Amino acid sequence: MGYIEDLREIIGTRPIILAGAMVGVIDAHGRILLQKRPEGIWGLPGGLLELGESAEEAARREVFEETGVEIGQLQLVNVFSGKQYFRKLANGDEFYPVTIAYISKDIKNSTIQIDGEETLDAGFFDIEELPEQTSPLVRTMLQQFADFLKK
Repeated sequence: MGYIEDLREIIGTRPIILAGAMVGVIDAHGRILLQKRPEGIWGLPGGLLELGESAEEAARREVFEETGVEIGQLQLVNVFSGKQYFRKLANGDEFYPVTIAYISKDIKNSTIQIDGEETLDAGFFDIEELPEQTSPLVRTMLQQFADFLKK
């Protein structure tokens, strides 16, 4: 069992704060890497930090685990937190995420490899031509990435 599972054994489904990282990976053509999750929604690769792991390490690890893409340098874009991001999962678990959003143009290996479990599909998309089933939250974040890229 992992850290979150161990914690849930103790506290049940009560609300907790979970820290995570996500990355807007931008290729040489200005396209962004998205992954299709099992729920059918497209989003940015990312996930929760593990014990002892930095946000940057988690960001790189999650991008690689979910898409097979290896990245290097990261630039901090924003931190998303607050009651508007509260989530209640189907199993009853409740949490308030603190999501550290990065952008990276430093692609070491762009060969996409998916596991078919956490990620059903992945690819690079023009920010103006996103898949129809892109998460509304991700669309908001992508606007911030777009604004960040203009600087």
